[in-house]
This record gives sequence, C-alpha cells and structure tokens, in this order.
Amino acid sequence: MRRSLVVGLCLWFSLTLVIADANDSSLEGLIWSSAKEDSAAAAAPVVHDADGFDGGFSSLDSMLQWAIGHSDPAKLKDTAQDVKQLSPSEIKKRQEEIKDLIEELKLPSDAKLMQIAVDDLKNSSLSLEDRHRALQELLVLVEPIDNANDLDKLGGLAVLTRELNHVDPDVRKIAAWILGKASQNNPIVQKQVLELGALAKLVSMVKSDFVEEAIKALYAISSLVQNNLSGQKLFYAEAGETMLQDILSNSSMDIRLQKKAVFLASDLTVTQLEKPDEAERPFFGDRFFLKSVVNLIHSTDIDLQEKALIALKNLLLLRTTKAQVLKEFCGLDAALERMRMKLKVLMEEEDHRDYAMDVEDLRSQVEQIFLEKLGKVPT
Repeated sequence: MRRSLVVGLCLWFSLTLVIADANDSSLEGLIWSSAKEDSAAAAAPVVHDADGFDGGFSSLDSMLQWAIGHSDPAKLKDTAQDVKQLSPSEIKKRQEEIKDLIEELKLPSDAKLMQIAVDDLKNSSLSLEDRHRALQELLVLVEPIDNANDLDKLGGLAVLTRELNHVDPDVRKIAAWILGKASQNNPIVQKQVLELGALAKLVSMVKSDFVEEAIKALYAISSLVQNNLSGQKLFYAEAGETMLQDILSNSSMDIRLQKKAVFLASDLTVTQLEKPDEAERPFFGDRFFLKSVVNLIHSTDIDLQEKALIALKNLLLLRTTKAQVLKEFCGLDAALERMRMKLKVLMEEEDHRDYAMDVEDLRSQVEQIFLEKLGKVPT
C-alpha cells in the first residue's frame, strides 16, 4: 500500500514539474534494497510486492524515475490530462504537499545504503544475481569522495578485495572497478587498498582471458599507483613493468588494454621525471619496451597514437633514454614521418581537422625533442 502511494505521489509530482515547465533534471537512480528484502520477489523480479516498500532511493530524481518506470502508460496519459486542468497556484500547492511527504519518508543515507550492500556481499549464501546487484550499487555509491572514504570503515574494502578471488569473472570485474573508482585521486583509499594486498591480485587479473576483467583490473592498478610512490614500488615489486610490456608488444591485444597500459607507462615516467635526483629505472630505457611504444604510432586508432606520443615525449625527457636506440632499433624517425603524412590527410577533412591539428602539434614536439637528443636540430 505504501509503495502504491509513493508511486502515485511521485508520478503526480513529476507530471506537475513537466507541465509547469520547470527545469529538467537528470533522472538517474537505482532502487536500493537488501538481498534479504528482495528474496521473496526473486521469482518475479519485474513485479514488486505492492506492500513491500523496502526503503530508499539515492535521490528525489531516482524516486521520480522509479515512479515513472512503474506506471501504466495509459494511466500516465490520463493523469497528465487531469493535471492540465489545475491552475498554477493549485499545482504549486500540490507540489509542496508532495515534497513535504517525501521529506517525511526519511530516505536512508548513502552510508546506510553502502552498509546494506556490504552486508549482502558478506553473506556467503547470497545468490549470484544479488551479488551483482550489491556490487553495482556500490559502484554508484563510491563515486563521491566522502562515500569512498567511508567504505573502509564499513568493511567494504576488505570485502571487495576478497571478491577479487570470486569464481565468477563478472564479480571480479566489478569489484576491481569499484576499487579503482574509489582509489582514483584519493590517497586515503589508495593506502587502505594497498595495505589489504589487492595490488598483487589485480596484476594477475590483467592476464585474464576475460578481457573485461583485465581492463578493469588495469584501471584499478592505474588508480592505485597514480601519484603514489608506495603503490609504484609495490607495482614494480610485482613485475608490473613486465606486464605493461607484454600488453604493449602484443599486436593482437585488445586496444583498450593497450591504451590503459601506455597511459600508465606515461604516468610512471612523469613520476620519474619529478624526481631527477633519483636513479632512473632501467625499464624506461629498455629498447624492447621503447620499440613497443613506438610501434603504437602505427595503429589505426588515433587516440592510441596520441597516447603513445605523450608517452614518447615523457620518455625522451629522461636522461637515460638513448635517441640513437629510438632511431636505429625502434625506427622512431620513420614512424613520425609516416604519422605526419597521415595527419596531413586528416587535416584536409573538416570532421577531423581540429583533432588532427592537435595531434600534429604533439607529434612535432616529440620530433623536436628527438632531434635535439640526436644533435640534429634543424635550423
């Protein structure tokens, strides 16, 4: 009964907003409920128990979205006609009444919703469908940094680290995705996840035959080690540079993995550049690694080419990078010239002109630094 009342009120509220020509808002949201509460309806997931209103929505928008999604189109049209008969003052009054009622519903906080999801994941008898649902809910909830910072206190990081070993690849994929999202630009969560030992498992997941799992694992690794010296030391201890080279040198590798790998390599190079007094890691000057990055310039994907150029620009700025190796073993000069010709053609096409010009500017910078290292700067 309570659910039906909420549907009607929220639907009424949304219709008055539209008809009153109010500002549009993004109607994104999920229905948040625990696996225990949902278990009775598992046999018919589309039809919800009318008397089983089980709590919260992430926002007013999500409640409105839920109401519209659970309404009959014909009744929706009839209700819209009824609303049109009301005067502006009557509409405003009804909106205020509905707002007050929604406020009285006392929607659960994000922390409460995260706790429900974490508790579900702790349940070893949880169905795979409910496990996926709980993980998807956490994926949305950890986006705000305050929520991400609360995750460890709720036991969520430990649970997610454990889920990296789950037999189901989708569970592993989403768990890695959440860890990556929570860790991104967040030193607090980075430290917590690293202390739980998740990095070693993530490195092994990058080798998975399930490419989506590998992509999310590499995303999580990048999030954990970015601007984090402790994370980078652990990354190297787990032979992370070998993992990167394997991805970059394999022409049959999924291009999304190669993009993430070359981005991470570039980011690690930047960290090295920021510490000029420290010895440079031999990995950055390895000729096979350098050749694998240069070869990406030959890709038909211009985004991958751009990422490779950024990495090469950073690598060329290192003291130990040998320009002669890049010329004679890697063929960088020929690769840059071939790329220049391709970009010239793209710049003649209106749809690609601006982007091609930006990439050409980057290519020219790489070529300039390369020639300076060779001692052949044109006059």
